[in-house]
Amino acid sequence: MGWTRRAWLLVVAILGAAACAAAEDPPELVWIPLGGETFSLELALNDESRYRGLSGRPVIPRRGGMLFVLPSPQPFAMVMRDCPGAIDVAFLDARGSVVEIHEMRPEAPRRTDESRGAYEARLRVYPSRVPVQFAIEVGGGRLREVGVAIGDRIPLDTAGLVERAR
Repeated sequence: MGWTRRAWLLVVAILGAAACAAAEDPPELVWIPLGGETFSLELALNDESRYRGLSGRPVIPRRGGMLFVLPSPQPFAMVMRDCPGAIDVAFLDARGSVVEIHEMRPEAPRRTDESRGAYEARLRVYPSRVPVQFAIEVGGGRLREVGVAIGDRIPLDTAGLVERAR
């Protein structure tokens, strides 16, 4: 029994669709109370997802964002790489206490004649200033709106999250 060209094309199309679906699996989410609201935060548990962050997102949902988890406490910094809208970041220590907050503003987009290195070099850096284990990014102005401040403790499963970080 031989396979027709059409049957082979169908198999290739199905496998291609499955590969694309696997590559675009929805992000893993955690629900975290910030102020009086609950936010649905995507987890960034590895270097690739922490580097990518919320880059390229035209809009961040009002109660959405990202939770960055580091394998151990360390100095950490954020930049507004390919981010068209403002983003707030709160850096948290290993216990989940807020130690630093920045309101990050969009940068001019990378120019067509600008190298990736030149673009990266001109981005403003928003540092943690002290070693941190977590960072939360939400839409610009949201941390102030919900009343998150330095010293607040954010309820996280710190041990469970850190165990999964790479």
